[in-house]
Amino acid sequence: MDKEKFEAELKRDGYEVSLSTTPGAKINPEHHHPFDVRALVLKGAMSLTRDGRTETYKAGETFSMPRGCAHFESYGDGETVTLVGRKH
Repeated sequence: MDKEKFEAELKRDGYEVSLSTTPGAKINPEHHHPFDVRALVLKGAMSLTRDGRTETYKAGETFSMPRGCAHFESYGDGETVTLVGRKH
């Protein structure tokens, strides 16, 4: 997915847009967000575990989660940069 196109779609759909950078290995324990999420991995990779299933997203791949979705996040050794859309 193209960064500019994805960002334009987020804004069109009413999402607040930001960049998230994780510098290296990290695990975020189970949590949820009070907003919908749509994101595009720009660099590196991250894994999401939700509903008992783990999926890994690499640069160029997108994912979405509805508000309240319980999940774990994990990041590898290298830097991960994600373009994140949040919609309250």
